[in-house]
Amino acid sequence: MDVTAILSTSSTQGTVDEAFSVSASWQTSIVTPATMSPEQTAWMAALDSVSRDSSAATPPDPFIGPQPVTAAVSLEQLPKLRGIQLLDQLTLLSAPQLNAFVSKHADVIAGLLQTPPSASKVAALWTQTSAAQHAAMLSGAPELVGGLEGFPYSARDMANRVNLSTAEHDIRQQLKAGVGRAASDELTKRLHMLGQVRKALDVGSSGNRRELVSLDPTGEGRAVIVIGNASTADYVDYLIPGMFSDVDTQIVAFADSSDNIATEQQAWIKRLNPGVASDKLPTVATFAWIGYHTPNIVNVASMQLAREGQQSLTASIEGLRAERAARVVDGKPGAQPYVAILAHSYGTTAAMLSLEEDDVTVDALAIVGSPGSPARSVSQLKVTGGNVWVGAAQTDPVPQTGIFGSQPLSSSFGAHRFGVDGATDPLTGKSMRDALGHNDYFVTGTESLRNMVLIGIGRGDLVLGQDGKSALSIGKGRAVVSSGPSV
Repeated sequence: MDVTAILSTSSTQGTVDEAFSVSASWQTSIVTPATMSPEQTAWMAALDSVSRDSSAATPPDPFIGPQPVTAAVSLEQLPKLRGIQLLDQLTLLSAPQLNAFVSKHADVIAGLLQTPPSASKVAALWTQTSAAQHAAMLSGAPELVGGLEGFPYSARDMANRVNLSTAEHDIRQQLKAGVGRAASDELTKRLHMLGQVRKALDVGSSGNRRELVSLDPTGEGRAVIVIGNASTADYVDYLIPGMFSDVDTQIVAFADSSDNIATEQQAWIKRLNPGVASDKLPTVATFAWIGYHTPNIVNVASMQLAREGQQSLTASIEGLRAERAARVVDGKPGAQPYVAILAHSYGTTAAMLSLEEDDVTVDALAIVGSPGSPARSVSQLKVTGGNVWVGAAQTDPVPQTGIFGSQPLSSSFGAHRFGVDGATDPLTGKSMRDALGHNDYFVTGTESLRNMVLIGIGRGDLVLGQDGKSALSIGKGRAVVSSGPSV
C-alpha cells in the first residue's frame, strides 16, 4: 500500500492535530498524541516532504550522509538478508520501495520481528541514518519501527498508532466483506480490544503524555503504553500484571494505574525537594506493560506464559537501555535511568525469571502477591544492591503457595518486607488503608501503593514496614539535581 501522510496543523497551537493514511481504496484517521515531542514534529514534517516527493524511486546515495553498515544491494537480494544487515539495507529505500517490499515479502518482515537484531544495533542504526530515512521508514514500514526494540519511543509511538489504525481498518474490511459467525465473533472481539488500546492512549487528568511503544493486534493482543517520557526520565518503572490481565479488559485501567503511580511519584519528588524549581526536579516514566499473554485459571499453574513474559520483558529492558545509550549528549552516551520493576502475582514470576536468567539488571524490584520463581534467594537476581522488596496481604493466599519454587516472603529468600496492612503516613499524616485479597495492591490510598511508589524512585529509606514504622533502608537517593536537594 502506498501511504501518503496528510497533515492538518492547528493554527492556534502550532502542532500537528491529525494525520491520515491514504491509499487508492481507503482513508482513515490516525490519532496522534495530543502533544508531540520535537522529534515527532520533525518527523511529521519529514513525512509531509516524503509524501509530496513520492516520485523518489531510487535509494539515496549511500555515500551521502551517515554511512550504512554495508553497501547497497539489489532489491532482488534483499529477501536473502537477515537481522541488522536487512534492516540496514531497508533504510536505503524510499518510502514507496519500502512499502512495496513489505507488502511483497511479509514473511521476511515477520521473520525480522520474530528474530530481531539486538536493541543496541537497532538504536545505533537509527543514529547513523538521516531524518529523511527515518521518515521513509515511518511511512513505508511502520511495522518495523513500531515492533523493534531500540528505535526511539516517540518514533515507535507514531508507527504503532499507524499500525493500530491499519489493524482496525483491516478488521472492518473483513467484516464488511462477510465472514462466518465464528470468525465474525473473533474479529469483533479483536476490534473491541483495539478500541480499548485507543482509549487507553487518551491523556488523563494528570496531563502526562502517553505513548504506544508496542502493539500486537493479533489474537488476544499485547500492548505496552508508557506514561511520561521514558527517553529522558530519571526514574523509569515497569508495572507488570498477573493473570486475567488481558489487553481487552485491562489496558485502560492498567494505563490509568500507571499514570496514577507516575503522578504520585511526581508529587513525592516535589515534596522531598522543597524550593527546587519544577524544571529542575527529577522526572519519572511508567510502563503499563501488558507485553505478554497473561494466564487464566486453566493455565496459571504452568510456567509457559511466564517464559513468554520473561523473554518480552528482557527485550523491553534491553530496548530501554539501548535507546537511552544512543542518545548522545555533549559527546557522551545518554544517562541511564533508575529502573524499577513493580510486579504482581504471575507477573512476579516472569520478572524474576528475567532477572535470574537473562543479562539485564534493574535498580529495584517490588513484588506483591507472588507465587514464587525458581530463584531461591535475592542473591540470584540481578538487582543492584539486593534492592528487592516483597509485600503480601493477610487475606491473599497466593504468596504462601510457592507454586513455582521459592517463597519470596520467607526470611531465607532475603527480600525486604514492606507494609500493606494499612498505616498512618509519618510524613503526610494521611491514613492509608490495607490491601484486601490478591488484587488490591495498586489501589489508590493503600499503604501498599504508597510504598511501591517510593521504591520506584529509590526511596527505600522512607518505605514503611509491617509495623507501620520505617522499613530497613535500602533505596538511596541519586544526585540528579545539581542545583538543590535531590531525592
